[in-house]
Amino acid sequence: MTNHTSPAFDADWSERDGHLVLGAMVRTLGSFPSGWRYPGAHNDPSTDPRALKRLALAAEKAGFDYLFLGDWLATDPELEFSDPHLLSRVDSMSTAAYLAAITRRIGLVGTVETAHSEPYATARAAASIDRLSGGRFGLNLTVGSDAKVEANFGPPGARTHLDRFDVADEYVTVLRGLWDTWGENAFTRNVASAAIIDRSRVTPLEHVGPAFAVAGPLNVQRPVQGHVPLVHAGTSRRAQQFAAEQADIYVVAPTSLGDAAEFYHDTKARVEAAGRAASALTIVALVLPIVGETRADAWAVYDRLVDLFPVDDGTPEAADLDLPANRNIRHLRQVIGLPLVERRFDEAVTPGTASRFTAAGARLVDVVTRRSGRTIGGKRPVTYRHLLVAHLIRSPIVVGSPADIADHLETWFRASAVDGFNVLNAFLHEQFETFARLVVPELRSRGLIRDEYEATTLRGHLGSPLPTAPLPALAAATAPTTRTD
Repeated sequence: MTNHTSPAFDADWSERDGHLVLGAMVRTLGSFPSGWRYPGAHNDPSTDPRALKRLALAAEKAGFDYLFLGDWLATDPELEFSDPHLLSRVDSMSTAAYLAAITRRIGLVGTVETAHSEPYATARAAASIDRLSGGRFGLNLTVGSDAKVEANFGPPGARTHLDRFDVADEYVTVLRGLWDTWGENAFTRNVASAAIIDRSRVTPLEHVGPAFAVAGPLNVQRPVQGHVPLVHAGTSRRAQQFAAEQADIYVVAPTSLGDAAEFYHDTKARVEAAGRAASALTIVALVLPIVGETRADAWAVYDRLVDLFPVDDGTPEAADLDLPANRNIRHLRQVIGLPLVERRFDEAVTPGTASRFTAAGARLVDVVTRRSGRTIGGKRPVTYRHLLVAHLIRSPIVVGSPADIADHLETWFRASAVDGFNVLNAFLHEQFETFARLVVPELRSRGLIRDEYEATTLRGHLGSPLPTAPLPALAAATAPTTRTD
């Protein structure tokens, strides 16, 4: 991909050009809680292999840079109404390997939790998938702490007294050190001398640190990409610093263009302060587009998703669902600051009632209008159900025609608020394929994405150079240092 990286950090951002990065966030049950109920939507995890294949081929045909495969090492039936996509999904590393055999050019990003995996095993799996895919693998490292996940891994381990990001830093040191234990062209295959390898190109790691002790070398050749590109998500200051120092892709979720631009510039400054070029880190934002042939068509899709969003409206059917406590009219009353005596969820909000809303209620009205085109007192009025959904679903939803969606993506990119986007889908397959069929060509016509794949590796798609391989003569000098602090 040509010119995918950011311009120099001190450049004139108002005239930014080049190509934006486009990733597809893989959630087979969709990212809208009621998306699986939409007519024709994929809703059976037992058929995920077919759904994954269809999604991957559609994304590759459209020219996406990578598929992002998230993960969470727990589940909870309570997720049924908020995040059904988390209830059951195939391991992301296995999925990446499966899709590597189906696709040819698109990148594949798997996920590993640093607190619940060993760096040797991760380095081996990542290098293997990178080899099997021809250099298309990326590794998302999660550094979170979650009680439900912790409960699946027995008593606390020996590293619990350490700062989790310090552990993650060391984890990355071990990963890259292991990948460098094999030099380029280590397999000489000299039939005459019976030497299949050049031993000077295979070096031990001998890492001993606060969290890990790893001897090495790795039993898989160096990845095709040298070091597998690393991905991180999270907007805490510590997560931001970790991404600035270690990551190749940083996934963020800013709430506004202004916040996004400020965070972007701050992060790029941190990248440079860490001794890296600003362009070494690709910053991508989440976006959940709901697309139609026309703006009215997109509004209709969004309205249908809102209609399918179950609420506690006092009916026996709702009572049988055992819905969360925040889905009733009493909860909405707390949000907007008004008593809603005998109101029904699908009633229109009158101008008189809206005029008495709190500031939070007024903001919800604005959200509903942006998403659905509905207005107070208009032909398509705002309903209480729309207000509740706007309050409960805070995903970065953009609803509209292909031009509307492209306008949003272009505005954020040109403003140097992001380098690209991870595209969520409300449900499979219609919404993702509509984006691929209608929005991607619109972006291409604006020169925001390339006409076809120009690279064969994920680093190539990102415009990221290959890390230099260690040289045999410098093996001792370039071996990863032993940490004792």
